[in-house]
Amino acid sequence: MKRIFVSLISLLFAIQIVFAVNPPTIPDEGMWVPVWIENLNYPDMVRLGLKLKADEVYSNTKPSVKDAIVGLGSNEYKPSQGFFCSGVVVSPQGLVFTNHHCGYDAVQQVSTLEHDYLTNGFWATKLSEEIPIDEMTMSFVVRIEDVTGRVLKNVNDSMSISARDKAINKAIKEIENEASEKGKYDVVVKSMFEGNEYYLYVYETYKDIRLVGAPPSAIGKFGGDTDNWMWPRHTGDFSIFRIYTAPDGSPAEYSDKNIPLKPKKYLPVSIKGVEKNDFSMIFGFPGSTHRYITSQGVEQAINQNNPLIVKIRDKKLSIMRSYMDQDPKIKLQYSSKYAQTSNYWKYFIGQTKGLKRWDVYDRKKELENQFMNWVQQDATRQQKYGTCLKEIEDAYNLLAKYNKTMTYLEEALLQGPEFIYFGFDLLQLYSVLKNMENASKDEKAKIEGNAKLIAKNLNEKAEKYFKDYNANVDKDIFISMFEMYINDVPKDQQISTITTLEKKYKGDIKKWADDIYNKSILVDENRFNSFLQNPNLKTLENDLGFQLTISTLSSARSIWQEMAKAEDQQNEGYRKYIAGLREMMPNKAFYPDANSTMRMTYGTVQDYYPADAVHYNYVTTLAGVMEKEDPTNDEFIVPDRLKELYNKKDFGQYADKNGNIVTCFITNNDITGGNSGSGVIDANGNLIGLAFDGNWESMSGDILYETSVQRCISVDIRYVLFIIDKYAGATNLINELTLVK
Repeated sequence: MKRIFVSLISLLFAIQIVFAVNPPTIPDEGMWVPVWIENLNYPDMVRLGLKLKADEVYSNTKPSVKDAIVGLGSNEYKPSQGFFCSGVVVSPQGLVFTNHHCGYDAVQQVSTLEHDYLTNGFWATKLSEEIPIDEMTMSFVVRIEDVTGRVLKNVNDSMSISARDKAINKAIKEIENEASEKGKYDVVVKSMFEGNEYYLYVYETYKDIRLVGAPPSAIGKFGGDTDNWMWPRHTGDFSIFRIYTAPDGSPAEYSDKNIPLKPKKYLPVSIKGVEKNDFSMIFGFPGSTHRYITSQGVEQAINQNNPLIVKIRDKKLSIMRSYMDQDPKIKLQYSSKYAQTSNYWKYFIGQTKGLKRWDVYDRKKELENQFMNWVQQDATRQQKYGTCLKEIEDAYNLLAKYNKTMTYLEEALLQGPEFIYFGFDLLQLYSVLKNMENASKDEKAKIEGNAKLIAKNLNEKAEKYFKDYNANVDKDIFISMFEMYINDVPKDQQISTITTLEKKYKGDIKKWADDIYNKSILVDENRFNSFLQNPNLKTLENDLGFQLTISTLSSARSIWQEMAKAEDQQNEGYRKYIAGLREMMPNKAFYPDANSTMRMTYGTVQDYYPADAVHYNYVTTLAGVMEKEDPTNDEFIVPDRLKELYNKKDFGQYADKNGNIVTCFITNNDITGGNSGSGVIDANGNLIGLAFDGNWESMSGDILYETSVQRCISVDIRYVLFIIDKYAGATNLINELTLVK
């Protein structure tokens, strides 16, 4: 459930699956907009054991649980675009707990072979030792507001799709400009139920974030790829950061004069432990679910998208792994890239199995048949909803022509050899240099000044890029990705530079690669920096690597234009389909699909039965770490210090009633990617764990929630504290917390 690379042609939509034969929605399913709590969710939450008042959980006017929750972002993941992970504030000095895999990039960024914090861990014993993390941000939700009426005020059913979109976009822009208070807040109006409702999210974003603590990967990533998405799990998946502000408490860029955040709310930390059926609540920023996708979308996932993504990523992973196993420097450089690629490689394997195991295609088809039977019973319904499923089907058929091409563009080109995507950073400079060609003498001086400023910014980006770049690895990935691309993608949809390969290199990809990696400025730091000292258009236009960037971008734009009409039709079909389902079942509580906005999910601590005669308990213990130990396998190495503490049973105040250290536990909370690092909260509002994964049997859960097996895996907060205190000796951090015994 790590950071997600969002698909360029994501056609996965909406909310939950509903069948007439099913009982009403039970509380464990649902990613609820928290502003609904008082009118919709609160009675169910109390029935499950919640002791807090509704406005202590969520309020726009007074401190509540929501004010202790942060979304993790960066220049790439801005609040308006979404968050890659979640976190929770746990002290009056702005200390934030999140997952180890959420902080993995940050830890890798500040690691070197001499100071390898990924391998050895990092612990700041005082504020001055905390390490600033470039570009990481953390955002709080200030308020959520239903603005559906304002957004749809000038919209009616007789409008064309383009006219409807224009009216909606105009209203959204006005609302966002007003709510930003002249840039004080980050704001976004998000569509819910595929355009049937709209909600305003107002964020306050902090940019001075510093690394405070992280366990060694042998703890924070224990089990590696083998245990990823699996239960039982024994991973200490946590890391610690701190938010800093200007002296007046306002958000600010990094400065040594900044001070730790004084939060509106922070969560006490419970060391009571969990029992089966205990209430559990999770606040976070789930990325995307697709609970309303039709049977045709399921078929496409099973037979087209998922196998192709797995095939491409499998090749990339094998190349990275071959180099990482040979060279410690490359292992450090590519550790985060490998983890990101591997995470959803395995996910798509599991999702395909789950979709087949739970007969999701047939169940979707059953819902569609039920819906159409309901539509046919009334003339008004026929007029409103009679064509929506056909619109969706026709759109899928049109998009199928480009589906393979777009998957290759994203997975093999934009996420394949790194220089193609890195070349996008040069597009602004390219545009400026082109403008200089026809500029007057006076204009040229100004343009040259702009070019120098852009070049200076590119120098800073290049330093970060080349720090974790190896041309030999990239070259092998380039050759493999383009071999697959040329063989699988229809010739009339391939990027234009393939003609260069055919004419100049007679189809020999390796010779093409030799020229690129021997000459391009995008694959060599010295050549790149030399170019920036005197940037000129001719060098850029003749650069083989940059030509590939331009060609890839041009091809993507061309295909997007072809797909746009079909996607508009598909979106309109889904909008009406969801509206119709809600009308068909007026007594059912629906929740919108996850879209990287704050959501609340609630349920209980539960075990489960994954297969016949197999039972999984709801907790794991440190004993399981020792049972899995394998000194010959990087994924299952156990640090000597941890073994020493285990053998001595030196667990301090963090042991359970049986004298064991609980490592992880599971609940039936409904979560997905983006929820990583979300606080798991008990009935009294105390932190009991950090959510970090789903389980293998529920990998189809983004499309269909399967009640009997869908589980959220969390690291027990007592294990987190045990590692901080007894393993690392970072008692300064323990002293910051409010412990509830």
